[in-house]
Amino acid sequence: MKEDLVERVICVANHIYDTHDTIRKTAKIYGYSKSTIHNDVSVKLKAIDRSLYEKTKKILDENFAEKHIRGGEATKKKYLEEEHTM
Repeated sequence: MKEDLVERVICVANHIYDTHDTIRKTAKIYGYSKSTIHNDVSVKLKAIDRSLYEKTKKILDENFAEKHIRGGEATKKKYLEEEHTM
């Protein structure tokens, strides 16, 4: 792999590990698509740094398990804001 690609993958994985951000939020911060970030941390990272991959995967699994909760809270917030504007 190219050096800049390896550097990006490690940088993104470290960011997720340090901040516990979601793939979407990380993609927005780094200016890549969520598909690119997902591919970086789930496929490419495994070949580059297995230890960092395991740590990052644990966080991504936690984020995935909490996804329905965040979605419900966002919907609740949306409807509460609509109530206040009526």
